[in-house]
Amino acid sequence: MRILVTGAAGLVGRHLVDSFAPEHDVVALRHGDLDITDREAVHRVFSDAKPSLVVNCVVNGVDECERAPERAHVVNVNGPGNLAEAAARVDAEIIHFGTNYAFAGKEMGRKPYTIEDRPDPVNVYGRVKVAGEQAVRESCSRSYIIRTAWVYGKGKNVFICTVHRDLLAKKSVRAISDVWSPTTYVMDLVKRVREILKIRRYGTYHVVNDGVCSCYEFALEAGRLIGLPKTEVDSLVEIVKEEEMNRTATRPSYTPMRCLLSEELGLPPMRDWRAALAEYVRT
Repeated sequence: MRILVTGAAGLVGRHLVDSFAPEHDVVALRHGDLDITDREAVHRVFSDAKPSLVVNCVVNGVDECERAPERAHVVNVNGPGNLAEAAARVDAEIIHFGTNYAFAGKEMGRKPYTIEDRPDPVNVYGRVKVAGEQAVRESCSRSYIIRTAWVYGKGKNVFICTVHRDLLAKKSVRAISDVWSPTTYVMDLVKRVREILKIRRYGTYHVVNDGVCSCYEFALEAGRLIGLPKTEVDSLVEIVKEEEMNRTATRPSYTPMRCLLSEELGLPPMRDWRAALAEYVRT
């Protein structure tokens, strides 16, 4: 089938394109190829391409959304709505990625969030992402909403993607110790997306590796996996609190997630975050 991927230059977009390309006709669109906030341009591209599946990987940064909320709404609500509307017009399915930031995450030790929990975001990013989900649902009945969290993998220069290499190179890193989230190895995310597509059950999925950790715990595990003594890891990792980072947007502190729909469909549980990280470090 023909698959149209927006945000194809990002981490998730690139890996999905690579996974789909051997079997399907993939149209990989970067921002320069298509501005999803331009409704007429979106409909024109869809009319020409006639995709069977649309995958929206366009995303704004968390702090960027806080600094420019009007732009955040245009990109994260209007944009997905345009894509879903155009998908419905050409009778295509759409995958749209959501976030654990849909939830407040203020209750330490709480049970994992599921689709039965009402979204209650604490920042602009979370609010516009939730609104974007709704825009997709309203515009295209053949939609998959996939909420994920802290996605990492090859090809992105952020803490959870590079901390094992930094430690191996004996570079000092700063790691936040008081924010806990699921993490998601991008290869596991891609695999689960493909499993969901085979079943073709529309709805909202929570796709994350099992468990939660802080960036500090993630760094400790990365150091262990590359064979560094804990004393050496401790000397390289500076523990910081979230408030010390002086970031623009508030972060939810504790957001474990569970996918009821995957369980209902008999999909296997996502592996523990440590096992996923171990494979990433090995490869």
